[in-house]
Amino acid sequence: MQAHQPQGGGAEPTTPQARTRPPLAGSRLDMPSICDICGKARSTRKHAKCSRIRQKMKDAHWQTYMAEQVAKKQALQERRRYGR
Repeated sequence: MQAHQPQGGGAEPTTPQARTRPPLAGSRLDMPSICDICGKARSTRKHAKCSRIRQKMKDAHWQTYMAEQVAKKQALQERRRYGR
């Protein structure tokens, strides 16, 4: 058995902030190799401007997607007999 040793200086753990977009690092991004904004190959040059434009276009999509995820999670919590 291990003795309980608190981490840190006794500060309370902070709760993570609500995400505005889902985490993408867990899987490969399924994006075409041709940029949908400028029409050039995404592997060449910098596409920071295109990325910003794409993020603004997809912002409403991500908001609805995350709202659906929250609704599914809440529905699952309501169906549980003994919620945690």
